[in-house]
Amino acid sequence: MAIFKGAGVAIITPMKEDLSVNYEKLEQIIDYQIENGTDSIIICGTTGESSTLTHEEHLECIRVAINRVNGRVPVIAGTGSNCTETAVYLSKEAEKYGADALLLVTPYYNKATQGGLVKHFGTVAKQVDLPLILYNVPSRTGCNILPETVARMAKEYENITAIKEASGNIAQVAKVAQLTEGTVDIYSGNDDQIVPVLSLGGLGVISVLSNVAPRQTHEIVASFLGGDTKKSLEMQLAALPLIDALFCEVNPIPVKAAMNMLGFETGPLRNPLTEMEPAHKEILKAAMIQYGLPVKA
Repeated sequence: MAIFKGAGVAIITPMKEDLSVNYEKLEQIIDYQIENGTDSIIICGTTGESSTLTHEEHLECIRVAINRVNGRVPVIAGTGSNCTETAVYLSKEAEKYGADALLLVTPYYNKATQGGLVKHFGTVAKQVDLPLILYNVPSRTGCNILPETVARMAKEYENITAIKEASGNIAQVAKVAQLTEGTVDIYSGNDDQIVPVLSLGGLGVISVLSNVAPRQTHEIVASFLGGDTKKSLEMQLAALPLIDALFCEVNPIPVKAAMNMLGFETGPLRNPLTEMEPAHKEILKAAMIQYGLPVKA
């Protein structure tokens, strides 16, 4: 059974001006997401600035999200690390808190061979009972999970059940679909490739766009899965200028700026991420207005 179908939000982590985590604001944003059709909450992923959260903050964000969601939609906890022991620790704790699934990014910086990836993910898989979503984003990690490796892990570990594919390589996504023969659920990790991934049998998207346009992102997927592929495609294409603007600087710089423009007061970013360049901010603002979002600032 799929962890979710539709649009899951790779949710931001709001900060106070002193750069402490704003848990109250996080709860408000979670409610807003669910009220506007988001199908799953993905907490402490890349978009959530997980790399600059302490372990205590990371786990508290997961706990707060699970408690606030209270079973309304699945909660997927980002528990990946470039250290296998750390990934195991975070994963076991998230399971104790009641997460529905785990999102595990490939080891970054130190990277790994394909055999190393099997050992890394397999070690986590053996330590927890939750479904695992592999997160393949080689542009950020320098490490690509080959389709053959995905298929191997799915056969060896029954709880490796899904992949967030953000390689940007549609041919690779197709190869994953072919080799896994429906045993691995595929989610787009790129907002500009939702429809292409769905056309290859994908079940949805783990989305940055959903932070600012949850209803529309949900509709892109729901329309496709409901058989209205024409509407889905039209909505995908209409969102492209905004998606481009949301990635004109490294994620999550633009999406956090966008949330602040919408009046959510999500605060600043932690270094080494910096505030958005003024020229890029104007491009983002114009794209948001063109898309029909209620920009307040």
